[in-house]
Amino acid sequence: MKKTLSALTLGLAATLVTPSLLADEVLVGLITKTNTNPFFVKMREGAQAQADALGVELRTFAGRFDGDNDSQVQAIENLVSSGAQGILITPNDPVAVVPAIERARDAGVLVIALDTPLNPADAADATLATDNFKAGELIGEWARSTMGDAADSARIALLDLSTSEITVDVARNQGFLQGFGIDLNDPNDIGDEDDPRIVGNDVTQGSEEGGRRAMENLLQKDPGINLVYTINEPAAAGAHEALKAAGQEDAVLIVSVDGGCPGVRNVADGVIGATSMQFPLRMASMGVDSIVEYARNGERPEASDGLDFVDTGVELITDAPVAELPSASSANGLETCWG
Repeated sequence: MKKTLSALTLGLAATLVTPSLLADEVLVGLITKTNTNPFFVKMREGAQAQADALGVELRTFAGRFDGDNDSQVQAIENLVSSGAQGILITPNDPVAVVPAIERARDAGVLVIALDTPLNPADAADATLATDNFKAGELIGEWARSTMGDAADSARIALLDLSTSEITVDVARNQGFLQGFGIDLNDPNDIGDEDDPRIVGNDVTQGSEEGGRRAMENLLQKDPGINLVYTINEPAAAGAHEALKAAGQEDAVLIVSVDGGCPGVRNVADGVIGATSMQFPLRMASMGVDSIVEYARNGERPEASDGLDFVDTGVELITDAPVAELPSASSANGLETCWG
């Protein structure tokens, strides 16, 4: 029977490797979207630490910019020709990179997508990622409990990523809505809900400036907005600036997703009410473990129960906990955040 990966077994992997296994040569490749985003910096740190612990070689590559597929394809070809047993990749273009990944798999290389699934997802041997629907659901449940009876008359602004509706964007948005108690029409489509509490959706490109602009647009539509969901914490910071300029920052609750250190500090400062933290270091560490397990024993990672990917965990961070939801404070979050 194949061994199912879990946080426990993966966390123990480094201590269970025997000296004879360490003598075998294993080459692991890590290809991130860029080499500057703090999320991917932390991912490289996690991969390198686990590679060092297991006595294997790690080679890292990155796109020159977000969306750079050509550099990622070149990195895959480089790793295949170098004899890598496995490749971890956060794809810049989940569709365009698939032919290169198929060639790598045909050559016997285990390919694992990190954070962002390929399209189709089964073009990779496995995906290790945050359960983004759960991340959204947690902040939706927190917002509903925090608002109490006022949740029934909430005026909600939804600040998404882009009009492309990529998987992560859709999952976080729809998870938030379900957690807040809003019926979903098509769970794979943003913006088709008919709940009167939703003021509207706008896009941010995941940036602070985009968040400010989107918040301004929605405030023009309804100045009575009192709850804001954002795709990530930079967008949340921008939304807060727009609300502050309108003199409404104390009347609006903001929730978000990511767990970057600036975002967690914004929880501590009261800018963000709650955020869902993901764990890029753990994600990459688990990926290295998976490739070593494959190289040593031929075993491939199995999806978490009820999911089509390996769940790398998510944690609610807030300084205003509610009884029914497990959470950690911003002080605790600052010990585990990234960036």
